[in-house]
Amino acid sequence: MTLERKEKVNTDTVWVLLGPTAAGKTFFSLELAQRIKTQDIEVVSVDSMQVYRGMDIGTAKVSPEQREKVPHHMIDVVDPSECFNAARFCEMALEAISNIQGRGKRALLTCGTPFYLKALLWGMFDGPGACAPLRARLRKEARERGTAFLHERLSRIDPKAAENINKNDYKRIERALEVHESTGKPISEQQGGFDGPPQVPAEFACLQWPREQLYARIEQRVDKMIEEGLIEEVETLRDHLGPQAAQAVGYKEIISYLDGKISLDEAIESVQRNTRHFAKDQIGWFKRFPVKHWIPLDNDSDREQKLQKLGLLFSQE
Repeated sequence: MTLERKEKVNTDTVWVLLGPTAAGKTFFSLELAQRIKTQDIEVVSVDSMQVYRGMDIGTAKVSPEQREKVPHHMIDVVDPSECFNAARFCEMALEAISNIQGRGKRALLTCGTPFYLKALLWGMFDGPGACAPLRARLRKEARERGTAFLHERLSRIDPKAAENINKNDYKRIERALEVHESTGKPISEQQGGFDGPPQVPAEFACLQWPREQLYARIEQRVDKMIEEGLIEEVETLRDHLGPQAAQAVGYKEIISYLDGKISLDEAIESVQRNTRHFAKDQIGWFKRFPVKHWIPLDNDSDREQKLQKLGLLFSQE
């Protein structure tokens, strides 16, 4: 089944910029929006954590000054105490895209959460409703034994789903286990794939970095986040983070540090390691999308050349 779409989206093609964390999506999207004079571009963030207000440094959110230059959507739309899911994201993002296109402008989607993008463009599985007792039991197990323990269970009953879900992504692990227990069938057998064209016409480009260079960029980004005040941000937000937001990479590790469970150096190393794992998962997802344009990068000095190439590819669509 697919999610019922309450908002009709025009047939105009959306542009989609893929790239793992720290690949430079913000730079490229902002520059594209300001340089392609033949299009009025507005950015739609496809990111499960940038939707939360106040979670700015740890999600590498575009600044208010940058948003004044280029309109952005699906950023700061809910409080961090709230739970947020793909269905709600799709409903809000489709409305944003419809409004952008209704004003005669072009929507540029920047993707940090591939699962949300797949649901948005291809529709999503509409499975059994939430089971409160089951979820309470799973959350108790996660608190006592860790999210990785539940991910290991998922890998035994549904290895295909587990392969596509980060071991720290509690929300999706919970849903996969819930669907299996409720229906007796793996969620991977019930979800749609990438068969056929997307329900929302899209043109894809993906930024690529050599693995070691990408990992170095991730480490530098985490160090910069610490310098910019990530610890203070988490300390301010920690009493207002719901179970989903509290599991975000960069936040859960700093919470462990603030709770005295690990040292600051251990927390930073953990953030860097978990971000690398997340980037690896993103790359695996991106290979499944129908990407026409792969943009290889190997240093920041060639960004201008690659930006011109990307702008030409998109503007010719």
